[in-house]
Amino acid sequence: MAGGRPAPGRDFGWLWAAYGASALGTGLAFSAFPLLAITVLHQGAAEVASLAAVGAAVGAAVAVPLGPWVEFRRKRSVMIAMDLVRCAALLSVPVAYALGRLGLAQLLLVSVVVAAADITFGAAAGACLKALVRPEAMVTAQARLESTTWTATVVGPPLGGALIALLGPVATVAADAVSYLLSAAGIRAIRGREPRPQREKRGRHEKSARFADLVEGWRHILAHPLLRPLFLHTVLVNGLIMATAPLLAVLMLGPLGFTPWQYGLAFAVPCIGGLVGARLAPGLVERFGRHRVLLVAGTLRVCWPVGLVFVRPGVGGLLLVMAVELALITCIGVFNPVFAAHRLRVTETGRVVRTLTAWSVTGKAVTASLTALWGLLAGFVGAREAIGLAGALLLATPLLLPRHEAGTDARADEVRVLPDGDKVP
Repeated sequence: MAGGRPAPGRDFGWLWAAYGASALGTGLAFSAFPLLAITVLHQGAAEVASLAAVGAAVGAAVAVPLGPWVEFRRKRSVMIAMDLVRCAALLSVPVAYALGRLGLAQLLLVSVVVAAADITFGAAAGACLKALVRPEAMVTAQARLESTTWTATVVGPPLGGALIALLGPVATVAADAVSYLLSAAGIRAIRGREPRPQREKRGRHEKSARFADLVEGWRHILAHPLLRPLFLHTVLVNGLIMATAPLLAVLMLGPLGFTPWQYGLAFAVPCIGGLVGARLAPGLVERFGRHRVLLVAGTLRVCWPVGLVFVRPGVGGLLLVMAVELALITCIGVFNPVFAAHRLRVTETGRVVRTLTAWSVTGKAVTASLTALWGLLAGFVGAREAIGLAGALLLATPLLLPRHEAGTDARADEVRVLPDGDKVP
């Protein structure tokens, strides 16, 4: 315990190290697939866009039936398996490149496999985290993971760009693959026996029970008075923010005349705000309480994107984008770890994987749909106007946040499973 704040523990340290390794690998390989499609395969804009859209969408669909399967298996074993699957899939890219057999179909297939494995790993990791970390230290643990995400976002792409300049884009894909091996090693180092979850006997209605398993995550979220508003809020906010990203790129790199390095700078530097916000989150929760931080940070984070409507050419416009993104990402850095800890706190252990899977799948589907819709909208009214509409809609999303905290603690962690398999009330 440092400074009076509960520490997540040594086993969390291994999980954190594993997460850091894979996050850095992902940062290094940022935009590697689009670069391969453009520079090696000489594909056009439609094919490049399909790598992100189709890969994520199909991967999310593939991950849906995996949720119930993971729920009743040892989470660390699943996490290691998903790391090895991602490593093997990514390593196939440099191998095919060296043999002169790399094609767009392979990149799409790898994108689908990695997307499905990402969702499955994340859901299993949430259940693993709930078992490893005491409830009073959960915000601190989530804040450390959030800090790592933003650190990798700041450091990874520039290092990856240098690696691409020296060795080409396949080098960053290989580095990403190795990062998953390091992640698997970190998870393997976690001590203690993990008990195998027990599934209830099916009986004669096994098929209907299996279908119920598939939709259990959504059923739990929508029936829960605290999770439902958070679910609607976060899915809509994330979708609207991500839907404007391509439009802002078109606006800045097109009519406004910003260079690619200026565009990259406008989004790399503000990521420091995510690190700052995540570091502040545990202290803010201690001082003001979890619900108040969720409400205030969730409201503040949607106030900034509408300011992107006023971006203009030149240094002033660049500084405006950086200021808006810095404010936005700082608020996100505060909100995300508190939200993630709260979501785990109010979700029973036996439903964590299916709940997180449903949440992630819905989020990816909504983001893909809104991105496509806003692309069509920009074609009719213009990129700036479409960005403004998204910003205006975001201002209404705080209405979806839960207004009251009543009942939160009563549902929290009725039984907590320790790494050695013991149970405490």
